[in-house]
Amino acid sequence: MFLVRPRLVDFKIIGYYLGKIILGIGYMMAIPLFISLFNQEWASALDFVIGVGLSLSIGYLLLLVCRTGRDIGWIHGVLVVPVAWLAAMVLGAVPLYLSGHFLSFLDALFDTMSGFATTGLTLIQDLDHLSYGHNFWRHLTMFIGGQGIVVITITLIAGGASGIYGMYIGEAREEKILPNLVQTARVIWLVSFIFLGTGTITLWLVGWQAGMPPLRALFHGMMVFMAAFDTGGFSPQSQSILYYHSIAYEFATIPFMVAGALNFALHYALFTGNHREIFKNAETLTLAITIALLFALTAGGLSQLGVYGDTVSLFRRGFYQIISAHTGTGFMTIYGAQFPNLWGPFAMLGVAFAMGLGASAGSTAGGIKALRVVTMWKSFVLEIKRMVLPPSAVIVEKYHHLKENVIEERLLLNAFFISSAYILTYVSGGVIGTYLGYPFVNSLFESISAAANVGLTSGVTAPSMPDALKVVYIIEMWVGRLEFLSIMALVGYALSVVRGK
Repeated sequence: MFLVRPRLVDFKIIGYYLGKIILGIGYMMAIPLFISLFNQEWASALDFVIGVGLSLSIGYLLLLVCRTGRDIGWIHGVLVVPVAWLAAMVLGAVPLYLSGHFLSFLDALFDTMSGFATTGLTLIQDLDHLSYGHNFWRHLTMFIGGQGIVVITITLIAGGASGIYGMYIGEAREEKILPNLVQTARVIWLVSFIFLGTGTITLWLVGWQAGMPPLRALFHGMMVFMAAFDTGGFSPQSQSILYYHSIAYEFATIPFMVAGALNFALHYALFTGNHREIFKNAETLTLAITIALLFALTAGGLSQLGVYGDTVSLFRRGFYQIISAHTGTGFMTIYGAQFPNLWGPFAMLGVAFAMGLGASAGSTAGGIKALRVVTMWKSFVLEIKRMVLPPSAVIVEKYHHLKENVIEERLLLNAFFISSAYILTYVSGGVIGTYLGYPFVNSLFESISAAANVGLTSGVTAPSMPDALKVVYIIEMWVGRLEFLSIMALVGYALSVVRGK
């Protein structure tokens, strides 16, 4: 295959927009800086001064060195995304590592990628004594990553429509809510901030009622909301949602996990009065069906082993973990080791399927996505009809998702390719974990959790696990969140640098 070697101007365009995104990361880091100052956490504030200073210095340096009169093109936009995510991981890890709560910089990188990718797996030490500023930053990374790092840039800049759309696609978003991409990005943030207000107040009141001091309940409410709506799974305390020992708190988080798992275009349709869409949308209906089936599978496994003595306890633990897994959130109301040691393989299988399938396209969740399941199922039905109907019959298979969509070969190939890539990543991570000494079931469970950006753990993820496995999970979280295509474009571009003419 003939490869064209990139020119200097191509690198300058990529570097220029990378600089803009890094500036955005630096500005965002100023928020936990102010929280640290408000709480008189001087050491924490210094960590963020360093992080902000480093980000702004690199960002402005890239803008200065890479300034060019050329506009960003489609391929530049696609390539900026994976590089920007790696840069955000490195710079975002600086204040976390300086906190002294990580054994190595690699561990801080792991948590930062986990936050931006809305995964929730963590290697932090002594989380229960982490400063307010650092704790806020961990959760803010999820809020940024859930909506999309480059969506911030799109919100703030205009022009270069082709290249900006490439950045949008590169961050695993395909649907434009409005014809104008900048307006689409602003709608995403508007929906997110409306939920941020309602979610924080709801969880604040529930936490306060459960006995937490008002200010502490408010802080926890905002943190837990960001983790729930962005399907991230970090929590302010090391015991996740189990820390609250409150059935009211657990069930208060469910609507926000589900909201985060829905397509932003669906949110916009509901906000603008099209309430019937949620009952007609094939993706939403598929999610409801798979949640019901996988809960039945999990409940069957738990009942078979007699894990819980009564139906209420089984529903409370089993249903919550299925919702947490299927939405890609990763909140836990049991300890990680209880998955392999108490729940057994059958119930774990239900949770693993839920994680692997994921939620909606165009949401904050990861995984294969319900829309691709719909596409592949409808294609299967189409092939059956072609077999049983006369050759002269004109067969058209449709599904409703915001509008009537016709099954086309292009959609089927995309769904098949992305789904296959996810499954291959799940299995590869499981095999590598097994090679490094972990049981295959536990290792596969953890690999699915990382690549589908869920965050549930069977106990494999720990600071003591091999560095090689930490790197594997970082890569899985990165490629899983960006859904492979922009990563493959980056690999192709690197090859063209070396072998192009």
